[in-house]
Amino acid sequence: MRTGRTVVAGLALTALLAGCGARQPKEPPIESLTAEQIYEKAERSLETEKSAGDAAQLFSEVERLYPYSDWAKRALIMQAFAYHQAGDYEQSRGAAQRYVDFYPGEEDAAYAQYLLALSYYDQIDDVGRDQGLTFQALQALRKVIEDYPDSEYASTAMLKFDLAFDHLAAKEMEIGRYYLRRGNYTAAINRFRVVVEQFQTTTQTPEALHRLVEAYLSLGLVNEAKTAGAILGHNFRSTEWYQDSYRLLTSKGLKPEASGDGWLSSIYRQTIRGEWM
Repeated sequence: MRTGRTVVAGLALTALLAGCGARQPKEPPIESLTAEQIYEKAERSLETEKSAGDAAQLFSEVERLYPYSDWAKRALIMQAFAYHQAGDYEQSRGAAQRYVDFYPGEEDAAYAQYLLALSYYDQIDDVGRDQGLTFQALQALRKVIEDYPDSEYASTAMLKFDLAFDHLAAKEMEIGRYYLRRGNYTAAINRFRVVVEQFQTTTQTPEALHRLVEAYLSLGLVNEAKTAGAILGHNFRSTEWYQDSYRLLTSKGLKPEASGDGWLSSIYRQTIRGEWM
């Protein structure tokens, strides 16, 4: 019996020691690490596809514990990147803005401004009819283009600027079509006019002109409808929108031509005839 108890006790002690040996060594407190060690720890977190948010927090520790070091400067731009990867756009924007404010002459300032713009741009699809973020994205992208024209981010910023600009025009069209379907022609015309006058370089312009033909004909304003059709035919003759407008006008014994002296006639004279006075 005594031998059996000894064996059991020995096995229990062995298991206890084995359990202690399997424990992971306790990590040292973050304050005991150098700036380089924290930075490298954060990089490893990104590289091994762990939480980008955790990596961002580690980069922020470099900035907090070693605020005036070169490592803090490097960590700040990486913090903005990591937060963006984590989808925390507000934190990303804050870090990017601090980099631009503190280090405007550094090579990574262009990238920081680009990340700042992306923090707005990547949320555009989620804002519904609230265009605040789209306007902020346009402003931030314009700053990349104007302040860093020779950077590798300028051309991409220009492309995204055009897409964001088109997004604004598309929202105007969405609201205009809503009014048009409900017979509120005056409100619809006001929206389509905004597209034609302020967003004429976007892909929305041909449809806006066609919808103006529809709305003006519904109100019996024939001259305006014909003029909208004339502008559409001159600039976008190959589009389906011109074909639809042409059929609509000719079905009523009309044809696309500049008529009258309204706001569309002014646009016709300016853009097609080059008469600016």
